[in-house]
Amino acid sequence: MNATAVLQLELTSNPRQLPRLRQRVGRWIVAQGWTEPQVGELVLALDEAVTNVIRHAYENRPHQRIMVCAEPIVDPRAGEGLEIRVRDFGRQVDPAQIQGRNLDDVRPGGLGVHIMRAMTNAVEYHPAEGGGMLVIMRKFKSHTAGVGARVTEGR
Repeated sequence: MNATAVLQLELTSNPRQLPRLRQRVGRWIVAQGWTEPQVGELVLALDEAVTNVIRHAYENRPHQRIMVCAEPIVDPRAGEGLEIRVRDFGRQVDPAQIQGRNLDDVRPGGLGVHIMRAMTNAVEYHPAEGGGMLVIMRKFKSHTAGVGARVTEGR
């Protein structure tokens, strides 16, 4: 783990920026010593988080500001991990209202929240100062993600 490395990116709410974001963050995660499957999980979670920002916070309006920050973390119990933060400046919502749709409702789309929770060990939603939302995702090398990942709602 490269404890001094912090990746900070700013992009707009244009979906065409997603492939470049995935590549850039994926390369950074590899440089932090994560396995290819773990990199795939983290990149997928990030892609879903940013897609949700584009669709929900900005209602598909392009040219809106999104900030992404990724950094290595160490938790005394969980060990080495990564924290990825996605900050938007769009519509604020009550974190308790952020839920994936019922999984029995089989149709395309609407699974971003479920995917983020399944690919990481913790997902937090916080109203951001000055408007918008902050999503914080954490994944630890010693813990596998998946069903039952802990979800915390910030207040």
